[in-house]
Amino acid sequence: MTQKIDETGLAARYHAMVGIALAAGDLQRRYFADRSQLATRFKGPQDYLTEADGAVERGVVAALKAAFPGDGVLGEEGGGSHDPAALWVIDPIDGTANFANGIGHFCISIAFVAEGREALGAIYDPIRGDMFLAKAGFGATCNGRPMKTTTIADPARAQVELGWSTRRPMAAYTGALEKLVAAGASFRRAGSGALGLAYVADGRSDGYAELHINSWDCLAGLLMVREAGGRTNDFLGLGGLVDGAPVLAAGPGLYDAIGRLVGLDDVPSL
Repeated sequence: MTQKIDETGLAARYHAMVGIALAAGDLQRRYFADRSQLATRFKGPQDYLTEADGAVERGVVAALKAAFPGDGVLGEEGGGSHDPAALWVIDPIDGTANFANGIGHFCISIAFVAEGREALGAIYDPIRGDMFLAKAGFGATCNGRPMKTTTIADPARAQVELGWSTRRPMAAYTGALEKLVAAGASFRRAGSGALGLAYVADGRSDGYAELHINSWDCLAGLLMVREAGGRTNDFLGLGGLVDGAPVLAAGPGLYDAIGRLVGLDDVPSL
């Protein structure tokens, strides 16, 4: 029988999510401090996997299953349930390439999907100590401070992060990049889609786009952007939970312009 999550249940999950994200970040930090001893391999071109990824995910999954045994869990490394009725979606270390190479730009990302929609999100950066949180209908915060997307409408004033994926041809990426630059936008690629989206929510970037991204990298951040007053595409509506999909997020004044520039103007939005 499909589980119904009421407000009390969401509140309990929100509280637990924060503690679990903090604990995961502490474990990330300990591994990062001694990363020279980490076993590292590649799942594909530029797709890093360290033993820390597995250890962090196992800890998060164990904590969630102990607290909410009826919920499903989908992790980047271990897989799991795909039932969107009551589902936790986890990236144990988003930004593993940065992590493995000693660059302190990575995070734990945890999202909770209820009845097919993003309901809760946590993104914790243990190096900077930034805890980004969102609950559907209740706003988004960074370290307790309300977040708000920018109101910039001119691409020539915009700072846009453009994520890259080997699942799309390089020509599609470079074409999108060329159009952004031709419109006057400044661009960056920092290697963590979750933090890239959190930065849009917090007004540190004006937009984020990626032609293909996995659900564990983006669900928490997409909720944050919307709760901070921005716009995103309907990632789950595109089947992104299982197969991945494009992602587009920006402040309300810039969303349509970025979509046209990077070739995502035809994806459904929320």
